[in-house]
Amino acid sequence: MNVQVFYWKIQVLYFSFLLLSAAAIVVPEPQHSSCRCRPHENCWPTQQQWSTLNSTIQGNLVAVRPVASVCHAMEYDAKTCNATTELWTNSVWRSAQPGAGQWENWEAWPEHHETCYIEAPRNSKCGQGRISLYSAKVQTKFHVQKAVLFAKSHNLRLAIKNTGHDFLGRSTAPESLQILTHEMKDIKVVEDFSPKGAPNRKSEGPAVTMSAGVQLPELYLAVAKHNRTVIAGSSHTVGAAGGYIQGGGHSPFGAWKGLASDNAIEFEVVTANGTIATANSYQNSDLFWALRGGGGGTFGVVTSATAPVVVYNFNITTTGGDPRFWDAFSAFHAALPSLNDARGSGYYFGLPNLPIDQNTTVSTIISLLMFPEKTDVNEIAKLYEPLKTKLKNIGGVKVDSMPIPFPSVNSTIFTILLAGSDTDSTGSLSALLVSRLFSRDLMLSDRGLERLTKAWKSIRWDPFSSFTGHVVAGPAVAANKNIDSAVNPAWRKTVSHMLFGRGWNTNTTLAQQKAMVKNMTDVEIPILRSVEGEDQMGAYVNEANGYEPGFQKAFWGENYHLLYKIKQKWDPKGLFISRKGVGSEDWDDAGLCKVKA
Repeated sequence: MNVQVFYWKIQVLYFSFLLLSAAAIVVPEPQHSSCRCRPHENCWPTQQQWSTLNSTIQGNLVAVRPVASVCHAMEYDAKTCNATTELWTNSVWRSAQPGAGQWENWEAWPEHHETCYIEAPRNSKCGQGRISLYSAKVQTKFHVQKAVLFAKSHNLRLAIKNTGHDFLGRSTAPESLQILTHEMKDIKVVEDFSPKGAPNRKSEGPAVTMSAGVQLPELYLAVAKHNRTVIAGSSHTVGAAGGYIQGGGHSPFGAWKGLASDNAIEFEVVTANGTIATANSYQNSDLFWALRGGGGGTFGVVTSATAPVVVYNFNITTTGGDPRFWDAFSAFHAALPSLNDARGSGYYFGLPNLPIDQNTTVSTIISLLMFPEKTDVNEIAKLYEPLKTKLKNIGGVKVDSMPIPFPSVNSTIFTILLAGSDTDSTGSLSALLVSRLFSRDLMLSDRGLERLTKAWKSIRWDPFSSFTGHVVAGPAVAANKNIDSAVNPAWRKTVSHMLFGRGWNTNTTLAQQKAMVKNMTDVEIPILRSVEGEDQMGAYVNEANGYEPGFQKAFWGENYHLLYKIKQKWDPKGLFISRKGVGSEDWDDAGLCKVKA
């Protein structure tokens, strides 16, 4: 089958490498300071100045309070509180709210004793936390220009929120001005796209241009009307032009078509001086390199929607606590390279300590791999036969498997990846991740599998706790190693991106939270790094720990040095700083004061 690749142009993208070159719009320089201007200082904008900004963006500036504030103290409103409580875990609703993130821990600022939990007593004070003080709910790129200029002029901390679907807390910042791109929904599909500056109007073929607020379900539906699809993620609240592609952008079809960043052809960005810059292979090529994997927000990889897919569901179960579960774990990972070579990619979920009822606990791995351009279910079933035989020889392992054919990539996406309600009730938890990329070579080596299994077995697995494996690299991702981009080179050697999380509730004290963070950074992350060595492989920047030690090497490997140089060229004053992003080590944890000259 002749499969056509459908590339992406990203419009109005906000990221950590925004341009600081000569501007077409002149603004007053902020006062020289190593810190951002804060509300208690004389440099803070007056109400008249905020009103002027509101006028320039057509009345789209709003003062922001945490979404739970309507349930507390003087702000209490019974009707609104009830509605908010009803929607509290609805991640799609949370994505549209200026005063909410997807995870509660990035809304709070516990170090300053500022929280606003909906579960707290009605008479308790609602602290602002990391929620921005004002939000520019932008609808056009011109609104963005005005908001960026205002932040630069007044030396304000700036936060960019698309949906808030961010594990590292990059969408919130205390005492800041927020640019909320949620309402920017334009999508334009073209059959013959020529990048700006391309010689003789060289065409890159079909492409799509989308504005910054487009979310995955909206994007999938839009391109499906043109009998095409975009190979991206599986969450309702991932912003298509958000942080996805700039972290590399993995997909359950990655083995087929590569990383999202591999397929980006052009970015249009609002600059720090309020101008608009185009970055592609012909213009601002260093910036284009940095955007493809350097961390921030864009999108890629689209393919024809007519290719069939066979999805293979393969589940492994043992009695809870049976040490043979970890033998099965090892056997499963030993099989991943051959399954991946056949362009199988997707997800698997492990629950080493899963209570079924009062008297029964099991340990299980549930996997769902997808094989595009396949129609013969028997062909795929044969790929699993060696694994089935190995598991049978281990003993005590129950195996359930079932092939599921789909006529197209789009039908697979909407039936499997985006199944269920479009309200996606997964928001509001407080959680942190531990993650690591693991290589093909590791899983082909007996000693490597031994180290991998020993490491994951040593992790504390409480009842219902789980790990997730993403088989999202392999053939196409490895083949794209010659693409010149900032994506972590470790992706080119990866078979599985594995992670687990730790969470807490609103009653967890700051001391307990700090102890959890310390255990993750000092114990659990080193356990996973030890499998292949501290200096090998890395972590996926979009799904990693918010306190990742040595994040520079973990997220970007050998590319970090050049990324930092590009950051200093395009953003020498650090107007755009995101948590654990390039150059963030020069600032304090909140991004409010510079700690490095």
